[in-house]
Amino acid sequence: MSCKFISTEIAGLTVVETQIFTDRRGYFTESYNAAEFQAQGLTTHFVQDNQSYSHQGVLRGMHYQRDPHSQAKLVRVIVGEIVDVAVDVRVGSPTFGQHQAIRLSADNQRQLFLPRGFLHGFLVLSAAAIVTYKCDNFYCPAAEVTVRYDDPELNIAWPKQAKDAIVSAKDRSTALSWEQFQHEVLGIN
Repeated sequence: MSCKFISTEIAGLTVVETQIFTDRRGYFTESYNAAEFQAQGLTTHFVQDNQSYSHQGVLRGMHYQRDPHSQAKLVRVIVGEIVDVAVDVRVGSPTFGQHQAIRLSADNQRQLFLPRGFLHGFLVLSAAAIVTYKCDNFYCPAAEVTVRYDDPELNIAWPKQAKDAIVSAKDRSTALSWEQFQHEVLGIN
């Protein structure tokens, strides 16, 4: 597979670039190989694959699963382009509350590995996008938490398109502020 694993400014959050083989028919890439991930210390055992289709301007997030249902994820785009955002919510982490924004697209074939302990969301930049991601834990509706993507304390550096983002009614109505999330979910006073 010969993946390139690129560390980000937030420990554990890793960009993965796969080797792409092209010819007149198109391309081939091996998007996941457990042995290569394990060699990098990424020993996640994935149990669920998810896929979403979204139109331009759709913003999904910022989502989180409470323990013991938290999820590590491996995110990639198979059609279109997104800005993928991860916020470190690991209590005690030196980068707690910091975020990283990575452009993922069908063209660049980059993937983003998020260990457990991150808020996650993305904004669709292209006309449409199909996003797929592996999870190491099953989705549990009762454990789901949403944090406001535009919370001023989080200060996420979204592209200007986020100003008019299309957000689900559920995300809009149940989203906690960053302060509420810290108190109610993480138990930080």
